[in-house]
Parts: sequence; C-alpha cells; structure tokens
Amino acid sequence: MYLRFSSRTNTDGGVVRYVALAHNRRVDGKIKPDVLMNLGRVDRLDIDGLRRLAASINKHFGEVDLLGDGAEAGLSVGAAPLEVVDARPIGSTWLLDGLWRQLEVGAAVRAAADARKFTTNMERVLFALVANRAVQPLSKLSAAEWVGEDTIIPGLSMMDEDHAYRAMDLLIDADTQGAVQEAVFFAVANLLNLEVDLLFFDTTSTYFERDSEDGEAALRRYGHSKDHRADLPQIVIGLAVTKEGIPVRCWCWPGNSNDQAVLAQVRDDLRGWRLGRVITVVDRGFSCAENLAYLRRAGGHYIAGMRMRDGNPLVEQVLARQGRYQQVRDNLRVKEVTIDGHDIRFVICHNPDQAQRDKTGRDEAIARIEAELVRISEQRARDTARHTGDKTRIKNEAAHVRAECALRDPPLSGGG
Repeated sequence: MYLRFSSRTNTDGGVVRYVALAHNRRVDGKIKPDVLMNLGRVDRLDIDGLRRLAASINKHFGEVDLLGDGAEAGLSVGAAPLEVVDARPIGSTWLLDGLWRQLEVGAAVRAAADARKFTTNMERVLFALVANRAVQPLSKLSAAEWVGEDTIIPGLSMMDEDHAYRAMDLLIDADTQGAVQEAVFFAVANLLNLEVDLLFFDTTSTYFERDSEDGEAALRRYGHSKDHRADLPQIVIGLAVTKEGIPVRCWCWPGNSNDQAVLAQVRDDLRGWRLGRVITVVDRGFSCAENLAYLRRAGGHYIAGMRMRDGNPLVEQVLARQGRYQQVRDNLRVKEVTIDGHDIRFVICHNPDQAQRDKTGRDEAIARIEAELVRISEQRARDTARHTGDKTRIKNEAAHVRAECALRDPPLSGGG
C-alpha cells in the first residue's frame, strides 16, 4: 500500500500534482499498480498524514513500510498487498437492526426463545426474515441464500430454510405472539408518546390459492370472503390501531370465524396490557347486543356503528326526536340524541351528498320496477287476447267439423 503521485500541466504552463492511494499486484508474473482511491490535489492535502495512514494500513496487514520516493514512483512496497476477497452491502440491514433493537423486538423474541433449546439464534433468524422482507422480498430458501451471500446480518453469518421455518414456528404460539406484540407496542408508545384513548378494531380476510381447506382445527377454512372468493379457503385477520393509525396488536382466526364471535377475545387479550381507560371503536359488523355488553364490562366504553334498519327497538324513538344538526364537514352533519331511561347516547349522522345519491338510486329503482310492471301487464294482455282467440278458433273449427259430418252421414228416418 503506498501513495501514488501524478501530475498534469495546465494551459498556462502550471503543473498540478495529484495523489492516490494504490497498491501493487502481480499479473502474469509482472507487477501492476492498482489505484484504490483518488485523494485529490497535493497542495490541498496533508501528505504526511496520508503517509502515516498508508503505513498504518501496511502495518495492520503485515506489509513492509517502504513509503519513500520509490513508492511514489509506483515501485513495490510490500510482499503481500491488500486484496479484497468479498464485499456485501450492510447499510439497510444495519439501520433495520438498530430500529429492531430500539423497538425491543429482539429482547422480546429472545425472552420467548430462552425457554426452548435452540442451537441457532432464532431472534437473529427472525430479524433476517424481516430484513429480507423489507429490503428484497424472497422465498424462505432464497432468503437463506441472501443472508449468506448478498448481505451482512449482524450476529448471523448463515442460515438455511429449516432455520426459517423453526423461527416462524416460534411465533405461532399465542403467548409468544402476545408478549412480542405487547413489548413492541409499548416501545413504540414510549418513542412516539402515544395515548391509547381510542382503539379502532376491524377484520379482513385473505384467501389461499389451493383446492381444499386444512380441516376442522386448522386456520385455512372456507368462510364469508370479503374478496368475493368463497370457493377458496381463507383466514380472518384482525387489527387494532390507535387513532393515529399505529398498530396495537393483530390476530389470526380460522377462515370460517364470525366477526361477532371474535370481539370478546380481542377485549380479553388487551385487558392485561394496562392500557387504562380505552374507548373501543367498531363498525356495525360487531355491534350486536352481546358484544356491546361485553365491551362495557369493568367500566369499558365503546363507539359502535349501527344500521337504522337492524331491528333495534330504540331506532324509531331516536329518529323521532327533534333537534338541530351540527355541521361537522361539508358532507357530514350530526345530531346527538339520548333516550330517557337509557345510558346510551345515539349520534345520528347525515350525509347530504349520500342522501341525494340514495334518492337518485331509489328513483331509478322505482322507474325500473314501474317499467317492468307495465311490460308484465302488456304481456299478460297479449297472452289473454291470444288465449281468447284460440278458444274462438277451436270452437268454430269444431262446429265446421260437425256440419261436414252431418252432410256425409244424414240421419236415418223410419217409415210407418
């Protein structure tokens, strides 16, 4: 390793010298100088400091320190020059690893894995899978190759496909899932100063391209598909988020699970998180009487959507109450109503734009129905006329046949 100098003559006759960090390597028995880095103009650099840097590099790799004039000319300065044998990017995985640690994901996973006898660091394997999904999404097998050949994962030199599946099996356990998600949420809440006063919850479904479901006790089951693919097995996914949209916890249920049946589990799972006074917000798919009563246990509160035509006996009383609407937005106005003897507050929401669209849709539906009724009436009239004409024609033909028979075979008359 040495400093290599070069010069360039300007148009005005001045000479400018440049310096580069170089080393010599042998090619076909000959010494060939190889520039590693151009450092810039000599008059703008600390040459003595650069000489010390090159000497330090040589000393570290056991090379002879011969940084003299011969080195400047490009002669060999060591018996074993520095050689690059491998290079991988590390920036993205290094950044993700720092975020992983700050969110305490690693600590939570290690705490869950300590009770099991793993020969491989499952926390590092799980981080590698997450990093791969964020940087370059691949299959499990390709992710294992990515870790060993294409990137640097701090604390993990290699992994295989079996390691990936064993690490994922670790997260199947419900207690492990809850512990990891709780640790991550509170770390995020501390970093972002979150307040969980409103908790929004909803579910969705995702299907699998396969011919059959897994069985009674499995997750992949046939059910009501929100993707309109009832012919494929699916799972139901639930997610609770804060009012800012920060995830709190997620759940997975069998594909035949009903929305009305999962809310109690969500409430029970979050009760141990010590979130304080939380108002749970759900849509009308979860607003059956049993769910709402369960949400109010132990002083809980809720905001639930409700259909005006869902059969609730209080709806007519609520809609009959007089009162002024308050304009919230251009397309939304609300009115709060309370019923005597009930501690539930109702908020009637009215969207003028949606009301006009609904009216237009009703008018078009009525016009289509009236047109269809007219068509049916006209068709029935034509069918009746055709039927009456057929009866007359048949009667006339029968009379004609009888007349012809009488002419051919006159009645016999007897004489006395």
